[in-house]
Amino acid sequence: MSAEAGLLVVLADYGAGNMRSVCSAIRRAGAEPLVSVDAAEVARAPLAVIAGVGHVASTTRGLAAGGLDEALRERVAAGRPTLGICVGMQVLFEGSEEGGSGLGLLAGPVRRLRARRVPHMGWNTLRLGRPSALLAGLDGADAYFAHSYAAEPVDVEVAAATVEHDGTIVAAVEAGSLAGVQFHPERSGAAGALVLRNAIRWARAA
Repeated sequence: MSAEAGLLVVLADYGAGNMRSVCSAIRRAGAEPLVSVDAAEVARAPLAVIAGVGHVASTTRGLAAGGLDEALRERVAAGRPTLGICVGMQVLFEGSEEGGSGLGLLAGPVRRLRARRVPHMGWNTLRLGRPSALLAGLDGADAYFAHSYAAEPVDVEVAAATVEHDGTIVAAVEAGSLAGVQFHPERSGAAGALVLRNAIRWARAA
């Protein structure tokens, strides 16, 4: 049994998202996923994940409907590890040009990509800007992206990794117990598997 085995990873169930594939990836990484609408479970889990596809507005509404938004704020304030994936990373910020407010856990907007090719779809190479627990061993690795909007943190130190797509895009953020990846670990092969193993180790060490 691996060192990561047995850790409970709770996915906040807001009524949409690619839960099945993310659960499978978490299980392969050696932890036990649980999709939950229970705010107490989300607040207290060793690791909570917001696995999002779609829009910031609909994600925030879905989280708020079950009180999961406040549960996520509670766990971040308490220093419990929290990971957002794709739109789940965007919802950590204040709001989106596409419409809707985020959770406001990180300062900055989510804006439509200023690129010739939108959406940003497919594989791209991660560049780490600083040491990162979540992305250890991933500088220069390729990850899979599928998005038209991206977060623009006010605090540049929050950005843990970037990619180039007609300009620089923030690909991952990390700030204390809060982290997010714009790419899809569950679709990113060996690099994505390492992200999830790192996240599980990060949660164990918290």
